[in-house]
Amino acid sequence: MFSEGGLKISEFNFEIKDIDKFKEKPNPHNLGFGKFFTDRMFLRKYENGKWDEGIIKKLENFSLSPATSVFHYGQEIFEGLKAFKQKNGDVVIFRIDQNAKRLISSSKRMVIPPISEEYFIESITKLISLEKNWVPDEVGTSLYIRPTIIATEPALGVHPSDSFYYYVILSPSGSYFAEGLNPIKILVEDKYVRASIGGTGSAKTGGNYAGSLLASKLAKSQGFSQVLWLDAKERKYVEEVGSMNIAFVLNDTIYTPPLSGSILEGITRKSVIQLSKDLNIPLKEEALSIETIVDEIQSGNLTEIFGMGTAASIAPVGQIKYKNHTHTINNNEIGPITKKIYNELIGIQYGLIEDRHNWMYKIK
Repeated sequence: MFSEGGLKISEFNFEIKDIDKFKEKPNPHNLGFGKFFTDRMFLRKYENGKWDEGIIKKLENFSLSPATSVFHYGQEIFEGLKAFKQKNGDVVIFRIDQNAKRLISSSKRMVIPPISEEYFIESITKLISLEKNWVPDEVGTSLYIRPTIIATEPALGVHPSDSFYYYVILSPSGSYFAEGLNPIKILVEDKYVRASIGGTGSAKTGGNYAGSLLASKLAKSQGFSQVLWLDAKERKYVEEVGSMNIAFVLNDTIYTPPLSGSILEGITRKSVIQLSKDLNIPLKEEALSIETIVDEIQSGNLTEIFGMGTAASIAPVGQIKYKNHTHTINNNEIGPITKKIYNELIGIQYGLIEDRHNWMYKIK
């Protein structure tokens, strides 16, 4: 049995409040991403040095003081994971244990009392067991899961909060990008930076994303879907895309930047590394400079680029712009290695092929 402070997981005593009114389900063919939310949420509060037991209740707004510390100092962390409905009707979550571990890691960096892995898993699986009918069943759709911890102390002054909310909301979603599986366009950002070594880049915290918004806005105004970030020190080495890790296929080998302390340790990234081994595709965790990438595209040796993340899954890149020059990859079409990785990942998630690594957690 798992335990949290001596408490067995089967003894987690969540209160479940009844709901008297249910929402109409959205059209499964027009979900978009993060636009619709289920009937219920999970909420747990930290006060006086301890977490309460938690409650599953109707999804509703919080009432917080204007002085609440998260509004002023950004002390918060979150996760993103997905539940899928498989072809046999089972509802499963992809690698939930990895999200639990990463939330704990982010908690340490942001001085937040951690949620145990066992509690994290139980809170999410119990909530989804009550919201199973919100999980869409078409390939390419999922139930997006957003666990979050925010600082709630109503006080000004830069110090760690003494109170927190841990909550989970659920969103039936389609593709993250309007392009779907069609290749996206990305713009290399050589002025602004996302994160630096020693900062919070390896934690999943909102400030990292807030700091990326200006560059993302400028990129989208030019018709690009995402920003490709370079390292903060030299503006030379590729790090990651705004909402994804990044990979390059060079001479039939996948290259992805190493975890340097400024890059988020993506769970889809970790899965792609394993899948490449399964498929006998060479993969190297090695830094590539943007100049090398451009040169290899022009020489024809770099034939594919793809992003990888929970929200976007596998996203092929068809064009990349750097210093006023746009470079097209593989005739702006998805490449064979990207397609192979995508099919393998999606196949496991939707139960179309064997889950040989036991990545899928079944909701009972």
